[in-house]
Amino acid sequence: MYRIRLLASLAVLLAPCAFAATHPLATVAEQSAFKRTGHYEEVVRLCAAFAEKYPDTVRCIEFGKTPEGRPMKALIVSRSGALTAAQAHERKLPIMLVQGGIHAGEIDGKDAGFLALREILEGRAAKATLDKLVLIFVPVFNIDGHERFKAWNRPNQRGPEEMGWRTTAQNFNLNRDYVKADAPEMQAMLSLMNDWDPLALVDLHVTDGAKFEHDLSINVEPVYSGDADLRKAGLALRTSLVEMLGKQGSLPLAFYPSFVDYDDPASGFEDNVPPPRFSHGYMPLRNRFGVLVETHSWKNYATRVRATRNTIIDLLELVAAHGSEWRVLADDADQRAAQLGGSKVALSYKATSTSHLIDFRGYAYSRTPSEVSGTLMTRYDESKPMLWKIPLRDDVQPNLTVSTPRGGYVVPAAHAGWVGARLALHGISFHVIESALPMAAVESFRASKVTFDAQPFEDHQRLTVEGDWKSEPIDVAAGSLFVPIAQAKSRLVIAMLEPQAPDSLAAWGEFNGAFERKEYMESYVAEEISRHMLKDPAIAAEFNQRLASDDGFAKDPNARLDFFARRHASWDDRYNRYPVLRSATPF
Repeated sequence: MYRIRLLASLAVLLAPCAFAATHPLATVAEQSAFKRTGHYEEVVRLCAAFAEKYPDTVRCIEFGKTPEGRPMKALIVSRSGALTAAQAHERKLPIMLVQGGIHAGEIDGKDAGFLALREILEGRAAKATLDKLVLIFVPVFNIDGHERFKAWNRPNQRGPEEMGWRTTAQNFNLNRDYVKADAPEMQAMLSLMNDWDPLALVDLHVTDGAKFEHDLSINVEPVYSGDADLRKAGLALRTSLVEMLGKQGSLPLAFYPSFVDYDDPASGFEDNVPPPRFSHGYMPLRNRFGVLVETHSWKNYATRVRATRNTIIDLLELVAAHGSEWRVLADDADQRAAQLGGSKVALSYKATSTSHLIDFRGYAYSRTPSEVSGTLMTRYDESKPMLWKIPLRDDVQPNLTVSTPRGGYVVPAAHAGWVGARLALHGISFHVIESALPMAAVESFRASKVTFDAQPFEDHQRLTVEGDWKSEPIDVAAGSLFVPIAQAKSRLVIAMLEPQAPDSLAAWGEFNGAFERKEYMESYVAEEISRHMLKDPAIAAEFNQRLASDDGFAKDPNARLDFFARRHASWDDRYNRYPVLRSATPF
């Protein structure tokens, strides 16, 4: 039955191709019967052409420039008369931002978005939705990567014949950049989001991974994370969307189909909450919805574009029907977020070991040693559909929580410039502390264990710290920043400034200098000072106790000298102290 529905869906998709070949708003994909996709000049041309044909409904805007100088184009679409952010906010319209090509080899979203938009404007789909909302369509986010165009840029994917590259010209993976915002493209996107404040960000992708019959997956947050009332709405959104797609012939999944054990179907799947470097992990921190759409890479391009087109249409229908109530929920969540000071907040999540068996539409497969690599390898037979009964772990719970400060965070003057610029990119509120505060009543985080990653990741050397916040009076210089918890984006503030959060500024290595020892004693100096310090009975007793311990201290000359160095007046009291402070009261 599924194959009959799929063939019917493909027939609908392919039928207009002769018509599309001469249509001025048709894409290269349509003109080539979905064998090819166009270069970026097509986006520039179609953006202008849609606006020209539908001047009361479509605006074509440029919201940034790429490092290689290409214009970043977006289409603003609505029949409400609200084609500016101010007009949309004044009328309290829900705004849906659809983003294609963040990974430019996964380019289904560009062609599906233009197809969906033309059908909507011609009255053939999603009728009346544009009266109730604003659609922002970014056909290609990673534009420079899109123009690194050739065959085999996606070896784990069927079609189109040529496509763009995963990363930007600066080799940034934009879907790891939402919090740290290194890339000029991401900075432009965050500016667009700050202006429009979309209720939902829809991020269009194509999977890697195993071979199976399911054609796409839908991942929504908040479902497990974020504001409790928004979680209920996020679950309802995901459930409705999966049901709607199923009625259109798809076999949608409500989780990302990545095996627990790489390449082993029997290990099953594990749902999760992505860290906020990813789009749908980031949006809940703004009290908005993130929707990750992943078509299956082993379906042909026509099938994938049709499934993506259907998803866009269905989401427009859902936002048109429920967007006003979801907008109220989001506004209420903003108010609740401003009250998070002094409460427990989750920094990360993980599925527990609890699982249940699901029916999954896979193929017959074998796992045998490879004659090439020598390792155990899975081989799929796509001619033999098979129902897999495999475990799904979807009991997702917080695995790291923090008690938040009642007041907020203090960024020292030495770091105020760059941290303030980063906070401003996200629309986070803060102010400058005008006068010095001697021995301010604050908390500091001192690391008891520091681990630097051995390899760089996304142009950073990441850092993991263990430690605790403790009260410690510290001088706060004029020019420092105060970042209050009492604001709508408090979850994002916490995610950026709590050092143990997975995508905090500290975790991305932005404060690594604070965890590097800069001053030291020569050994002969340390020996002389140590002998003098041993005249203090308390120090001598503590030293002897350490010598008697069974932790290797007695046999480690460096550790023995370090014992005295840490107790000497020359010791750097800022070493391993995270520079950002916390305050129980506003400054």
